[in-house]
Amino acid sequence: MELSTPYVVVDVDVLDRNSRAMADAAAARGIALRPHAKSHKSPQIARRQLEHGAAGLTVATVAEAEVFAEVCQDLFIAYPIWASPARARRLRALAERVALRVGVDSAESAELLAAAVPGLAVLVEVDSGHHRSGVRPAEAGALAAAAARAGLDVRGVFTFPGHGYLPGNRERAAADEAAALDEAAGSLRAAGLEAPVRSGGSTPTAALSDPSVVNELRPGVYLLNDAQQVELGTCDWSAVALTVAATVVSVNGPRVILDAGSKALGADQPAWVTGAGRLPDRPEARITALSEHHATVTFPHDAEVPARGDVVRVAPNHVCAAVNLADELIAVSGGRVAGRWPVAARNANT
Repeated sequence: MELSTPYVVVDVDVLDRNSRAMADAAAARGIALRPHAKSHKSPQIARRQLEHGAAGLTVATVAEAEVFAEVCQDLFIAYPIWASPARARRLRALAERVALRVGVDSAESAELLAAAVPGLAVLVEVDSGHHRSGVRPAEAGALAAAAARAGLDVRGVFTFPGHGYLPGNRERAAADEAAALDEAAGSLRAAGLEAPVRSGGSTPTAALSDPSVVNELRPGVYLLNDAQQVELGTCDWSAVALTVAATVVSVNGPRVILDAGSKALGADQPAWVTGAGRLPDRPEARITALSEHHATVTFPHDAEVPARGDVVRVAPNHVCAAVNLADELIAVSGGRVAGRWPVAARNANT
């Protein structure tokens, strides 16, 4: 099969190894695994996660839930959904198809959700230090009580320890996650409600989540991994399942140009990373600039550089962004193409 670069490759053998390892690790600690499907956006991959022991799937949007309802009957939209009239109709339709729960972080959004789907299962979102959405843990009980009065079925609390995506911050973020969920659960008890679900997790912190508090994990990137995870120390290159195949189109001394730019790799580049992605087979190289259709790769002056026409593997900084730019994933196993998987939830942002 001849393919034109750039294209996205998924090593199925590595993917399955990552999937089983996370599922087994969660099960050994008595934690349910509900992986976040926004990272791969692929029903084919979701099926594999469920076969390997995932209890259900996490998604970020109603549109993603609509896609994954085809393969999973237990979905959590981990987002503070604002049930506008059009979205309310879609939520009602989803709730008739699958066991659905959603996030809530205000009494106003709880009222809208209850009007859209009376009795809808919800988790109260709390801020554990990432400072995005979510209420303070001490306020979780009051919000849960308001949601229950509105007619929602409050199942517990959830958080995202996203500040673990900083070098040296994984342990602190995991500790913050446990403290926030524990305090939030206590706040619900003080309001006369229980928190049977205490959901957390990110790929950098998943192995460090406290099983005495956290009983559900929602990592997403772990399955495919990316350059950020390697540089954070979460994994090594052998666990990176997704790369972008790119062709060397220009060579100038130690500098080469690839035909995979930001429209293939994504533009994410946190200040702490060493470049705009990495070459797993040439870890000494650095992507020093990224244009829409060009990646500038710089090699050490004494290194052998690839020749024009060579195809190299590039690990994006953020796999979720790269997947969302692709129409399909080229699945390979044992070095051979095993399938072409549509990115069915691409641009499912509503």
